Amino acid sequence: MEQQFCLFDTAIGPCALAWQGERIVAAQLPERDEAAARRRLAKRCPDGLEAEPPPFVQQAIAEIVALLAGERRDLSHLPIDLSAAPEFNRRVYAVALSIPPGETLTYGEVAARIGEAGAARAVGMALGQNPIPIIVPCHRVLAAGGRTGGFSADGGVETKLKILTIEKARTSAEPSLFDALPLQARRR
Repeated sequence: MEQQFCLFDTAIGPCALAWQGERIVAAQLPERDEAAARRRLAKRCPDGLEAEPPPFVQQAIAEIVALLAGERRDLSHLPIDLSAAPEFNRRVYAVALSIPPGETLTYGEVAARIGEAGAARAVGMALGQNPIPIIVPCHRVLAAGGRTGGFSADGGVETKLKILTIEKARTSAEPSLFDALPLQARRR
């Protein structure tokens, strides 16, 4: 069964999805232009053929476009195939898939949830190898103390912060200016 892919535009740049059979096997986060998205995806799916997306991929595209336009969307229900990933990585991705839009966890919290306390660095490495970013929301995992940690998309951490901002996610445990206001002041 051959891999197929398509590119599509979002509010923050061109993205791509690759699929094999009835499952999404790769995603490309926003790039600066279509040529860059195509080049990066070609490295990950060198034998992929560009094709018209089938209905399940069209649905995934619509939901990704909506998420990156600011709509609250949970993409965890989309049909993905992570069978090529190592078992440790699949456990990390399962936790990442459980993080709702607008929420974050730290690398250490993910490590604890998979029963590997102290494996925060290994969690970060697994997330850096995530074949289906945005659907498996590795952008929702931060370093301790509200630091961003790394991000392998074009634009790096800036892209991670852009996506988290679109999702209205808190990136720090520190209260915001509005959290500090008494309830009555917030109602005015």
